[in-house]
Amino acid sequence: MKTTLGVDTPRVGTGVPVPVVGAPEVRHHKGDLLPTPVVPSLPVGAELGRTLVSTPVPNLLGDPATDSEGSLTSPATDLVARTPGVVLGAPLTMPDGGNSGIPDLTAPKLGLTAPELTGAPSALLGLG
Repeated sequence: MKTTLGVDTPRVGTGVPVPVVGAPEVRHHKGDLLPTPVVPSLPVGAELGRTLVSTPVPNLLGDPATDSEGSLTSPATDLVARTPGVVLGAPLTMPDGGNSGIPDLTAPKLGLTAPELTGAPSALLGLG
């Protein structure tokens, strides 16, 4: 870039995020025949590394004395994502003592848990 445009090459420094899959969370509730959720959501975490992008900014105000450097900095932050899970309710209730131990019929349930993304990435734009 220096030979064709006469501008110094920008510098970029960052880390590569490595996703780490966590253990699924399965909960058993008293009175339910199936665990909730049936297909558990998987947490996937990654750390976004510190990122620095900087480039020289020559003749900012038309005067060589105002040469400066522009930068964009992003601190390291943790991101956690959860995949959707499947919730399924059995069409039978728990065994009923008043009905000779035979389970009652009930309406089956089917649903999805919402995917989730948690983190607080930020950036700072600087000139100096």
